[in-house]
Amino acid sequence: MGTHWAGVFTALTTKFDDGGNLDLAAMEAHIGRQIASGVHGIIVLGSLGENGALNPTEKQEVVRMAASACRGKVPLLACVAETTTDAGCGFVKKGMASGAEGFMLLPPMQYVSDERETETYLRTVAAASDRPVMLYNNPVSYRVDITPEMFARLADEPKFVAIKESSGDGRRISDIMNLVGDRYALFTGVDDIAMESLLLGAGGWVAGLVCAFPRETVALYGLVKARRIEEALSLYRWFMPLLHLDVSVKFVQNIKLAEAKADGGNERVRPPRLPLAGEERARVEQVIAGALATRPALPGA
Repeated sequence: MGTHWAGVFTALTTKFDDGGNLDLAAMEAHIGRQIASGVHGIIVLGSLGENGALNPTEKQEVVRMAASACRGKVPLLACVAETTTDAGCGFVKKGMASGAEGFMLLPPMQYVSDERETETYLRTVAAASDRPVMLYNNPVSYRVDITPEMFARLADEPKFVAIKESSGDGRRISDIMNLVGDRYALFTGVDDIAMESLLLGAGGWVAGLVCAFPRETVALYGLVKARRIEEALSLYRWFMPLLHLDVSVKFVQNIKLAEAKADGGNERVRPPRLPLAGEERARVEQVIAGALATRPALPGA
């Protein structure tokens, strides 16, 4: 579809006020800081955006706000994470009207679909939109695996322009590329294997810790792509304890706590999630404090 997506795309957190309502002003300000730090795209309503905790009206409010904040600066994608085909189609139709430039599409939620059902769902939802689509594979969290062979079969749909590969298996990057070459813009979606995935050929990174550490994330991406490997390794090794926070059942709480400590955000989550507490909180705070105390000077261009 003539769309070129690459670079660091922020998986934006959803902000809430102290009454548990959407804090759109805080989200808009956060998008502004992300863009000013050099990110290449914004994705709202993903797993980190607590999609399942928002009602349909709130989702469109987030898309409209983000579309205004991103317009003319970076692409905006809205995540489709719905339980039925009708709901998925309805979301993309409303999302287009709200200003989404593209969509990140998960297999159907809750029901563990087989390959035929998964491919039919993805194609049907895409058909409801005239915008480009990033296919999102996250079998660890959602129990449906979009395999490299499935991506090869789906390659005949021109709306499918990109893949967010979050299986956690670094070998998938090579397996996908061996089957379909550069047919898709390939993004890694797991923070603590990001450098490995980029070196293997991924052209983008849908990142989580970027919410708290955008300059470091963009710098790491740039160093890897410039093949400044020793500098990239040094930054990556400093970053790694933070990046591990993305690979956890509590990744939303972890990253929001990191935002609160590093970026002036807040750690409010919507129940049933609760903020971290006790030893678990102390451990994460120690990781964040250690990173802030040793925050490196970033290399020049």
